[in-house]
Amino acid sequence: MKLILGMGITGLSVARFFTNNNEIFRIADSRKEPSLLKTFQKENLLDDCYMGEWSESLLEDIDEVIISPGIAQSETIVQWIREKKIALISDIELFGRYSNAPIIGITGSNGKSTVTQLLGEMALASRLNAVICGNIGSPVMESISDTADLYIVELSSYQLDYTSELDLFAGVITNISPDHLDRYDNYEDYIASKLSIYSYSQYAIANLDDSILSKSNADSYFAIENYSSDCDFYAKKKDKFFEVFYKGELIFNSQDLLVVGKHNIENLLAALALGNQFGLSIESMINAAKKFKGLTHRLEFVTRIDEVDYYNDSKSTNAISTITAINALAERYNTITLIAGGIAKNEDYSQMFSLINQKVNTIVLIGESKDFFAQSINGCSVIIEESLEGAIASAKKHTLKGAALLSPGCASFDMFSDFSERGEVFKQLILQQDNG
Repeated sequence: MKLILGMGITGLSVARFFTNNNEIFRIADSRKEPSLLKTFQKENLLDDCYMGEWSESLLEDIDEVIISPGIAQSETIVQWIREKKIALISDIELFGRYSNAPIIGITGSNGKSTVTQLLGEMALASRLNAVICGNIGSPVMESISDTADLYIVELSSYQLDYTSELDLFAGVITNISPDHLDRYDNYEDYIASKLSIYSYSQYAIANLDDSILSKSNADSYFAIENYSSDCDFYAKKKDKFFEVFYKGELIFNSQDLLVVGKHNIENLLAALALGNQFGLSIESMINAAKKFKGLTHRLEFVTRIDEVDYYNDSKSTNAISTITAINALAERYNTITLIAGGIAKNEDYSQMFSLINQKVNTIVLIGESKDFFAQSINGCSVIIEESLEGAIASAKKHTLKGAALLSPGCASFDMFSDFSERGEVFKQLILQQDNG
């Protein structure tokens, strides 16, 4: 019998799949009331269910365990499974058994969601039935399709940790930097987790700009800083933009893109390398890249009104995210208006304030932190508004050309239910102005 550990989104997707395929299973969660409990109950997925502190009796009659990535390897239940030598797999490994089309796997510390979405849109533009899934959206077990031509899957290190068999057509690691170290004994273990994707990949794609990945023995490389003759795709900075090359030939200039920032050029190169390996045409990939607006609420291009480009970076809930957004826009625009504020986090905002003083022309502040932020900003015009609608009106009034950016650097709960609602309201208000 199968045991599903964890009653989150992953566990729900596996339980649905087993039910639809008449597979008998037990399901368990260490929480007494998991957040999706009502959904499990409504769908009659709890015939053999256990909730509460882990018990070794859960493993009776079990020959395989499908574990949710949120459960750490240090938990007692995992140790018991390993001691009993019961097969322990991820939903990704289970998915690999049933998928009927090639799989491209994408992981990394940063940028993996963007690469996954962009490559998916490139494949769709090439008229392939490409299925985008994994961490980015739909769980893999709910994404299996008889008509799929290609699966493009975002993979976390946690999913890779519980995977031992997987057949990927190609795999890429966008970059590696210290992350999730609460789940790993050391940084080396985290690196090893990420690098494991290559052992499952028929074709490995590596970023030569990353000091760890540059040592990989890959089939294809990409780079901006450290490009060489090994790179199929690379980019060079020219003025405020990047020129992108394929095998030494200029294929386009980043001024044709809607997304901004060096990090997005790196993401683009990764997607191009993967798509080219799969056989997508350069022309179709470039056309898709030119239309790509970025991920929702992550430095997402909204529209252009009267020579002003509006960007929604509502997912910026901390200082480093806003710093990244300002630096990205400053590479392209001479004039930046920033809308910021909300519930400030308990972190050091001094670097963000310094950058605003240097690179922002006008800042419009909203939310609980508006007065705190205003006290530390003296290098640009400061406007305080009581609502996001008022902030947009002020931004429009004071920005004659350039970019207007919502990148709050704060949580949203003082004015919105979450960053997603904040971003959606921002886009609606901007597009109403455009139509008005």
